[in-house]
Amino acid sequence: MDRSEAVGIPGYQDLPIIEKTGAHHAWGVFGEQDELGTLNFITPQVVAAATREVTAGEVVNLSLPLDQPDPPLALGRKPMKHGMRVERWGRDDWLENFYLQASSQWDGPRHIRYREFGYYGGRDEAAVEAGALGIDRAARRGIIARGVLVDAAAFLAERGTPIDATTRFPIDHGLIEEILAWERAALREGDVLLLRTGWLAWYFGLDRAGRERLAGSLHNQPDGLDCPGLEAGPGTAAWLWDHRVAAAAADNPALEVLKVDPAVGFLHRLLIPLLGMPIGEFWDLEALSEACGRQGRYSFLLTSAPLLIPGGVGSPANAYAVL
Repeated sequence: MDRSEAVGIPGYQDLPIIEKTGAHHAWGVFGEQDELGTLNFITPQVVAAATREVTAGEVVNLSLPLDQPDPPLALGRKPMKHGMRVERWGRDDWLENFYLQASSQWDGPRHIRYREFGYYGGRDEAAVEAGALGIDRAARRGIIARGVLVDAAAFLAERGTPIDATTRFPIDHGLIEEILAWERAALREGDVLLLRTGWLAWYFGLDRAGRERLAGSLHNQPDGLDCPGLEAGPGTAAWLWDHRVAAAAADNPALEVLKVDPAVGFLHRLLIPLLGMPIGEFWDLEALSEACGRQGRYSFLLTSAPLLIPGGVGSPANAYAVL
């Protein structure tokens, strides 16, 4: 019996399936009207326990500046502009081209649908247009939980096999378990998993011309990026669900490995619409890696405040780790 079954939540293999595809889903597991998905794993008891992770009082920012990456790494997005008005009484400012999923961010349940079967809970376009599944649901409760850094970049570098940020390197749950053992860390129900691949550190090591070439290649071939990330198959989805992970984020452009392999599938589609799991991309985990290595522990209090935008598809992460 796995951990989920032990507390009355079915394990992944016992979740209902969509007959046409055989994909497992969590629709109805938390109630027919549920819009929070795996964030339901963050109970009041989980929040209270997470606060006890704070021992040193060290605060680490996990978000990039809102204008990074620059140029934007997505087809059709324009660089953000910060406007400012100066008057005798003071200043006022605003943002233009503010794409909510362009920098360190959460993909919410409106972001991806599961083919013709709909969004999380089986909702159709009409239900979403009527207001269902907005990022405001997560924003009203906040994402306050225990975070665990899975520092794949540090682990593999120490082993003498550093990750090449320009290659398609899938990180499966077996490797994650090796890393957790190396860190002397363990997941608990309701945790938020943060995966450091080292991709952002590589990206910011490029000069301006290199970043422009990368963005230009993506604009010409949107699926043309190779980078490390979570293995995309159902084994990863099952492992995350059975460990009752509330959300997962990484320092790469998609959480999952890229390019997407059609033979394996798209992890976004297994996690967001089928399980209701928020996923984070472009999280800045470099300072966190340094802090965790220095303190010799890889768990911490994680706070994240998605923007309270009614009907929002995603949001900047606005995230901190407190050790």
